[in-house]
Amino acid sequence: MIAQTLETPYYAVIFTSILNDKINKEEYAKTAFRMVELAEQQEGFLGIESTREDIGITVSYWKSLESIKKWKFQTEHTLAREKGRSEFYKAFKTRIAKVERDYDFFIKDIK
Repeated sequence: MIAQTLETPYYAVIFTSILNDKINKEEYAKTAFRMVELAEQQEGFLGIESTREDIGITVSYWKSLESIKKWKFQTEHTLAREKGRSEFYKAFKTRIAKVERDYDFFIKDIK
């Protein structure tokens, strides 16, 4: 699903990751699901898009830098980040970008 964001500008947090080969995939999936569930409850959260093949890419959208900072230091998210470093990931990179413009295309009725 493509996230439906507000009018620009807003912010994107781009999280790119490579999983550790020896992770417990069920535990990872449960943690990832919980993080999305929790992010959706945060003030300033606008939406999320995610995909995973060899490299995982998750982009979350936020109203402000302050809302991103609050999310970063949310207690349960902090614990999950620590687990990511110690168990889930071989490598990851987080980027924060200001979205100045966006546009879209949707087919309204596919038969």
